[in-house]
Amino acid sequence: MNIEIKERNGSYYGILTGWVDTAVATQFLEDLKTLMNRADKSIVLDCEKLEYICSLGLRGLLQLKKESAAKGGNLVLTHVDGEVLKIFTMTGFIKLFDIR
Repeated sequence: MNIEIKERNGSYYGILTGWVDTAVATQFLEDLKTLMNRADKSIVLDCEKLEYICSLGLRGLLQLKKESAAKGGNLVLTHVDGEVLKIFTMTGFIKLFDIR
């Protein structure tokens, strides 16, 4: 699992790569804290290279969404497809996020 974060014109763009399973979920949550500190901005997370996400990973994304809403920012997920789309659909998370 890897998160590459870049700043562009006051917004933050992250690329999620690999598997977010229980073995790496703690590190994933730590990596998301960087974005939570900037949750007053626009955050776009590209999930095209994300192959899997466990429930702890979903919880981290939900925390980031709540933090963004509380601070006046917004969170957008892009390229959610394949297995990750199935997981978002089965858990109902597809209704909770702005997915493009």
